Amino acid sequence: MRPLKIFATVAALTLATTTFTPAAATAAPGSAVRPVTTCAALVRGFALPGAATHVTSAAVVAATATDPEYCGVAGYVEPAVRFELRLPTRTYAGRYLQYGCGGFCGLVNPPEFADCGLPHGGDVAVAATDDGHVGKTPAVVDDGSWGAHDQAARTDFEYRAPHVVSRASKAIIEAFYGAPPRKSYFTGCSDGGREGLLLAQRYPADFDGIVAGAPAGDWDPLLGEYQTWLARVNTAADGTPILTAAKLPALHNAVVAACDRLDGLADGQLDDPRACRFDPATLTCTGPDTPACLTPAQVTATRKLYSPPTDAHGTLLYPGGQQPGSELSWAGWIIPTPETGGVAFARSLADNYLRYLGYPIGAPATTVDTFTFTRRDFDRLTPVGVRYNAMSTDLSAFQRRGGKLVLWHGWADEAIPPTGTLDYYQRLTHGRPQDSVRLFMVPSLYHCGGGTTLTEFDPLRELVAWVERGTAPTRVTATGRDADGHVTRTRPVFAYPQRAVYDGTGSVDDAANFRPAPPVTPPHDVVHWAGDPLYAIPGPVAP
Repeated sequence: MRPLKIFATVAALTLATTTFTPAAATAAPGSAVRPVTTCAALVRGFALPGAATHVTSAAVVAATATDPEYCGVAGYVEPAVRFELRLPTRTYAGRYLQYGCGGFCGLVNPPEFADCGLPHGGDVAVAATDDGHVGKTPAVVDDGSWGAHDQAARTDFEYRAPHVVSRASKAIIEAFYGAPPRKSYFTGCSDGGREGLLLAQRYPADFDGIVAGAPAGDWDPLLGEYQTWLARVNTAADGTPILTAAKLPALHNAVVAACDRLDGLADGQLDDPRACRFDPATLTCTGPDTPACLTPAQVTATRKLYSPPTDAHGTLLYPGGQQPGSELSWAGWIIPTPETGGVAFARSLADNYLRYLGYPIGAPATTVDTFTFTRRDFDRLTPVGVRYNAMSTDLSAFQRRGGKLVLWHGWADEAIPPTGTLDYYQRLTHGRPQDSVRLFMVPSLYHCGGGTTLTEFDPLRELVAWVERGTAPTRVTATGRDADGHVTRTRPVFAYPQRAVYDGTGSVDDAANFRPAPPVTPPHDVVHWAGDPLYAIPGPVAP
């Protein structure tokens, strides 16, 4: 949901591949799949039932230092789902990778090539979509007005676009190479993570492997309840922010000082912030109001930010709040800054959802400032919300096909509380090991990327190894980089609920010096909240 493009790289897999021709002749292991037609010949219609597809342009793009030569395809699925598909002309090895979109989408992020570790690069066909509408602003935090009166645009964004683009891309791949892809993958974060879960739940035959990062699966309560909560609890009566960005460094430093050693290692990060019991009242100003202390009103606002929204009876309206250690990421998302145009992202998202997207077309809407934290307003959002949500715990069809799902979330995510992903994972697995799902929780990582100590996480290569070699992922290495791009830390992230423990030798910034350990106590991650019934609702599907 942050205006970031979340891309990924598949690597370190040398597999036998098949050269697809009209006769499906078998090629030597590792050889590339060559086209059976020209790139220009793809400019035509593809009569897919329920997904009529039109390729509007197709041209060969010369190789660069980073990309292979490819056939660049642009087109749309009726009525208006735009997509871009890149087909390597010399290096394709039979895989298809589709990227998810962020925020309200509304633009096609050019898909980056992924390297599956064969002798050549760019051996994967890659695609991305705008989810069926053109955004009204250049940022990912769109104004949402495209959905005010257009149900078709809503439907595409709610659940149809990623599915029909998958169908369209595979048909075009088959036309170009002579056969459909051998394996298909999807990766996305935030709304892209929601799309990944939605595909596993509603379209289980579309992809063999899915990465869902920081998934916004509980889209309706996340946008309607939680983002509204973030905006409201930090807004004073005069409309100004109560807690300001200037206070965040002191607040974060106090949290780290109080809780860093709880995981057994003083390394500047909280491996599991749920163990932290920091009280912001310890920073209450005893003299002048300075950046080093909090006013009583700021203490109250901070406590509310750490807490989930509730109604007047104490019923949770969302399964989590901000986690200790995430404070530096609040600038921009929760606290407006000049870079965000003086309006926090949380307010923009919530207000535009409530105004344009959260209720049936023509029904009375609300705004951030008029919404009430009651079961009545919670329930008013549900009829439309279940179309967006990807909360169903029934993945049986996906699992029967051998599908593999990798979930991941940053512990310091300011946009989507990680406790919601933990809640979903435990409901999905019932606390028992699964042969089709893995979860990775990344210390200090913000929403989809960035962070204080760890800044990057990408489990796509591990997913491909799982799907194609049967190697279930047990660890993925997270990386921290400074502003100049230099690596400052690597750290293993073990499949939840295992945790990383320092072995006592070498640098704490080197992943090689950590081993897995079981959790201190068995996880009890289910959060009972007003959305409990939503996990049993599968949501509608497109043909």
